[in-house]
Amino acid sequence: MTRRRAFGDGPAVSLFTLGTMRALQSQQQMLSVLRGARDAGINHVETAPAYGPAETFLGQALRQLDQEETGPAEGDWVITSKLLPGQTLDQARRALDASLERLHRPRLDNLAIHGINREEHLHWALIGDGAQLIDWALTSGRIGQVGFTSHGSNALIQQAIHSGRFRFCGLHLHLLDPQRIPLAEKALAQKMGVLAISPADKGGRLQAPSDQLVSDCAPFAPLALAYRFLLAAGVSTLTVGAETPTDLRLATALANQDGPLMEQETKVLARLEALRSERLGSEFCGQCRDCLPCPSEVPIPELLRLRNLALGHDLKEFAEERYNLIGRAGHWWETVNAEACAHCGDCLPRCPNHLPIPDLLDDTHRRLAAAPRRRLWG
Repeated sequence: MTRRRAFGDGPAVSLFTLGTMRALQSQQQMLSVLRGARDAGINHVETAPAYGPAETFLGQALRQLDQEETGPAEGDWVITSKLLPGQTLDQARRALDASLERLHRPRLDNLAIHGINREEHLHWALIGDGAQLIDWALTSGRIGQVGFTSHGSNALIQQAIHSGRFRFCGLHLHLLDPQRIPLAEKALAQKMGVLAISPADKGGRLQAPSDQLVSDCAPFAPLALAYRFLLAAGVSTLTVGAETPTDLRLATALANQDGPLMEQETKVLARLEALRSERLGSEFCGQCRDCLPCPSEVPIPELLRLRNLALGHDLKEFAEERYNLIGRAGHWWETVNAEACAHCGDCLPRCPNHLPIPDLLDDTHRRLAAAPRRRLWG
């Protein structure tokens, strides 16, 4: 039997979740990927209206597999879709019903408020029209439980977790950026489900790692090590965005590998951190966040983290991609880059490592500023 983990108050889910954001070329592509997920032991699929035709393609694929009676080996599919905050109650009701219609489902196991990235988004879900929408959706039987995803600050995510309103969350949890692991642990302690958003791509493009990172993680593949790190931390399920069934090979291989880290894995993780620190030397940012708040609202730790990865593991392409997205993705990503640093020096006395932060921000911009790349979705 394929390993399953508790996910809030809903059905247990596979260690890996099929993300539908990359199977948008045709309904046939979605069907092929869904079959691959089934064969990999995956029972959990996440989608969203914001992912273009994803819900429509997924609904058609689900209906075909239902007709063929070839679903997951144990039980039925567990489906998570999302709903953007800020809508009126009527708009949100119509949006949810439209999702159910596209998915050919009378009910969603899980509905996530898609992107609680700002205070007003959380207010909408807890007090505003979103609160009424959630009550209506639960009492009418349209959804089994409600959760949230967030690209927001740690403080905002903590508020959402402690609100008691949500039974699961989707967070950016990464091997090379573990700052939100304590938030995941708090959610798990409250018996919430925790889904890791894009641990491969947004975790450092680990599906296509640099030669340096491959060497640093040897004898383990970087992505396999990242997956094992998160599973050993207790994260409920990890998303895998697949274009073809072959993209699910690693998920298949690790479908039951949710035990504690092996001694060799622990040693490699320690070596990985040591090498990054050694290569950065006196310019290594330890991500303590004591430099914040910045009077110019520069997200200093995030920018210096990208610099850490570019210089520490030769992940320059990934760092450039993320850096150039700043200011071009609304509330889904940072809005201020290193050019906004006014060299006021406000951060300098707060840095425990006495980093020359303004100079490092200048260097970050020189290294990473490049032509912008198109986002996968809007």
